[in-house]
Amino acid sequence: MKINVPIKLLLAITIILNSCVTSNKKNNSIEGIWKSIGYGKILKIDANSYEYYDITTISCLPAKEGKISDVKNSMQISNDTLTITRGFSKYRYVRLSKFPDLCQQSTKDKNDISYNFEVFANTYKNHYAYFELNKIDWDNLYKNSKDKIDSKTTEVELYIIMQDMLKSLKDNHGSIEPTDEIYELAENQIQTELDAQETEELKEYGDFEIAGIVADYYLKEDLTKDTWLMQWGKMENNVGYIQIKAMFLYADLNLNDSFVKENGFVSTYMDAFDNLNYEQQIAEEVAGISKLMDSIMQDLKETKHIIVDVRFNGGGQDVVALEILRRFNADRKQIAVKKAKHNNGYTKKTPIYLELAKNPYTKPVYLLTSQQSASATDMMALSSMELNNLKRIGSNTNGAISDALQKTLPNGWYFSLSNEIYTDNNDKFYENIGVPVHYELNYPNERQTFFRSVANDLEKDKKYILNAINELQSE
Repeated sequence: MKINVPIKLLLAITIILNSCVTSNKKNNSIEGIWKSIGYGKILKIDANSYEYYDITTISCLPAKEGKISDVKNSMQISNDTLTITRGFSKYRYVRLSKFPDLCQQSTKDKNDISYNFEVFANTYKNHYAYFELNKIDWDNLYKNSKDKIDSKTTEVELYIIMQDMLKSLKDNHGSIEPTDEIYELAENQIQTELDAQETEELKEYGDFEIAGIVADYYLKEDLTKDTWLMQWGKMENNVGYIQIKAMFLYADLNLNDSFVKENGFVSTYMDAFDNLNYEQQIAEEVAGISKLMDSIMQDLKETKHIIVDVRFNGGGQDVVALEILRRFNADRKQIAVKKAKHNNGYTKKTPIYLELAKNPYTKPVYLLTSQQSASATDMMALSSMELNNLKRIGSNTNGAISDALQKTLPNGWYFSLSNEIYTDNNDKFYENIGVPVHYELNYPNERQTFFRSVANDLEKDKKYILNAINELQSE
């Protein structure tokens, strides 16, 4: 039977359908205003550029900007949710109908001491993931810290107040970076107080320094080339040894030699690194470490087993740690899960995978860890729990596993905090606790005490490790 539809109804249906098509086109565009789920960010995207803002309940501050063409490939949109992928991390944003009023031009004094304190405190209150774990009474800590601030409080005093809060919070990735002038004034004040106390002067070692001392002693055949960040070669009895000093600084950034000579490698590197967008930073770091690992694995492929030493490695980029670890992995596998604090709960869980190597080293691998193995090195140890051919020797890692959520205060100071929870595949987390070892060597927790204990008897240090390997092999 034929149904006669009134012309007005047909027109109405046509308008509705056209409206839906227009709406879908709009919703499928990445252009617009977006709010992050769990990370306190606003993202503004137009046809040519993007702008990030750090947002709290009392502030909205510009954080980063760039060309959309540089980051567009990392973005996907589905059902009005924007997902940005960086390495193995996925950050989700929901669309807003308009730019928040808070993000319009603010009339507040960006250097006001109380305002900066409140932005700092508000960020921690909303995003710090470990109040319960670290048994923190936030309301009391906030009140006591706020009571120290009045109209006469200086920037140096504000910095010291914030530093004291970070100590109380026991945040492994908590940090505050003021201007160089404020930092120096504060350090001089703190040092003056320390000088008033009688302290015994003992030799102090840097992380890279002690790592180099150990590697030089262990290696009978040093095969290191084209880097100072790693050392590798062979010990006695055809045992491979890899000393990894850091999990970053591997990108080839064509640094100016005169700048390196004047300012040092790390400072020059970071200046160049900060000029890259997030996606470029990850890609360049992975490319750099991948090239090195190709050379290392070729040099050590005939060894009977390999020792990987990260006892003095304070971390860097998780993607670097996984790029190293995957050289010992024959099958792609899930190795961890992450989520971030969001309101009174958490964001959607993101599974993390370890990719396989084309020609993996599947003979025994022994990962040396200590309390100084932190951040991305924690991540390496956590991921290693899924590798059957790998055993850990030494002591628990540091337990600084959450990523550092980077933020900026109104006065321009940078700060960071731990807002994420990483777990193994059994939903167990190791923040603060550290990833355990298969063979415990009871290293001192205190950094310099541990470094000196190793440096003062390198032969004993090596002997303990080789004995541990022998016992693990006999099990």
